[in-house]
Formats: sequence, C-alpha cells, structure tokens
Amino acid sequence: MTGAALILLGGAVFCWPRVGPGVAARPGRLLTWLRERAARDSSVSSVSGVSELLRSAATLDLLAACLASGLPVPVALEAVVPSASPKTAEALRSVASHLALGVEPAEAWAPVRERPGLTELSVAAVRTARAGTTLAAHAKDLARRLRESLSAEAEERAERAGVLLAAPIGLCFLPAFLCLGVLPVVLGLAGRLDGVL
Repeated sequence: MTGAALILLGGAVFCWPRVGPGVAARPGRLLTWLRERAARDSSVSSVSGVSELLRSAATLDLLAACLASGLPVPVALEAVVPSASPKTAEALRSVASHLALGVEPAEAWAPVRERPGLTELSVAAVRTARAGTTLAAHAKDLARRLRESLSAEAEERAERAGVLLAAPIGLCFLPAFLCLGVLPVVLGLAGRLDGVL
C-alpha cells in the first residue's frame, strides 16, 4: 500500500509541472493535452490542406493521362475538372476557357498559380505552351513529387507523435522505477550500514 502511494505521489510530482493541473489526473485530459501540444508544436499542413494536395496530385495524374492520349490542353483541363476541389476546378475552368479563346499562356494560367500544389504546373505550362506531351510529363512528375512530400510529412508526424506520447509516460514511470527499484536497495544498504556502525 505504501509503495503504491509513493508511486502515485512521485508520478504526480514529476508529471504535474509538465502537463498542468488536472491533466495528469485523467487519461482523457492527458490525451487532449497531447493533441493540443502536437497541434501547437507542429508546422505541418492541416488535414484539409493534406486532402487538397492529394486531390491536386490525383488531378495532375488525370491531366497527364489526358494530355498523353492527345487531347488539346483546354479539353484536357475541362476533363479533369470533376476530380479537382471546387476552387481548383474553378481555376482550371478559367484556364481552359482563356486558352480556348487564345489568351496568352502566361495570362491564361494565372488562376492556377495560387492553387496548392499547382504553381509549378502553371510555370511548366507557360514554358511548354505548344507541347502537350511535355506538359503531360511535367504534370506526372509533379503529382509524384506531391505524393512523396506528403508521405515524408506523414512519417515525420508519426515520429513526432511517438516522441510526444513517450515523454510524459516515461516521466510518470521514472518515479515508480526510483521507488520500487532504487529506493529499497538504498534503504536496505543504509539499514545494514547502520547495523555495522
């Protein structure tokens, strides 16, 4: 009974300053605190931002396939509109209509420059205004790089979450180790030394 009380007391003393009052007492609040801490410390994209980038990558893959099959750029852009997010779809429609009307490529591709993950596509499109196949290769390469960056980002988040979860748990188990492992040995040695002296 005394050992359990010492463990609880030690855990509270070690964890209290780190997680704050009331958080260490309830596991649900501890998890909430960990999530808030991860969100505060993390500089990675939000879930909606990741979703937007994934949709952009899928749109780029479809665009590359359409261009590689020989479709003109405006028709290919109109074809991939359903796969894009609403704002990106609007930007792609605008580009398609401008290109169909014969607007200069630099001006026509301007709406796409501000969409997540599509800035490089607009730059490549202006460079390769007359070569749909080359633009298809750029779109495919950009989609691959977007997915790779999202994968690396997900791994980084998972590693960070592991550290954030392990640190408080380790700090709570340290007092138990001291109370059950080190303290009895020290007290036993002290008792024997007392008897010898």
